[in-house]
Amino acid sequence: MTTRLDYNHVSPAGAKALNGVYGYVTQSGLSPVLVDLVYLRVSQINNCAYCLDLHTRDLLKRGVAIEKITLVQAWAEAGTLFDERERAALAWAESVTNVAATGVPNADFVAVSLVFNEKEVADLTIAISVMNAYNRLGVSFRKTPQAVADAMATKG
Repeated sequence: MTTRLDYNHVSPAGAKALNGVYGYVTQSGLSPVLVDLVYLRVSQINNCAYCLDLHTRDLLKRGVAIEKITLVQAWAEAGTLFDERERAALAWAESVTNVAATGVPNADFVAVSLVFNEKEVADLTIAISVMNAYNRLGVSFRKTPQAVADAMATKG
């Protein structure tokens, strides 16, 4: 994988603005594990290799079991492995990420609102939105995942 463009270098003010939103999410009060699970699911939908690698590593560092990480893509079939808040957040993430296909129906909003308060729904949607933006940058500019960089360094 060859990086097409380093957006952090050529547009530092834009990258800083986006990082500011990411920073907001980290202090929003949402559980860091919940946010990373959502980031991973959004990145799976968008097929962003860089973000898949990054958020898998983040979840492992937070002590999330590999079995749970592996099943994020099939969370709806994973029974009670994901708690009520995680299931609601992942369903909302899918609906919002696939906005062109879903139109984010009222039923999805009602479902997430039964589990999260208004601020949490807003912050969760901001988190989903910022990850969608990062995925578009990662995919468009072919940001190199750490696993790929490590493998290339090993091959020398």
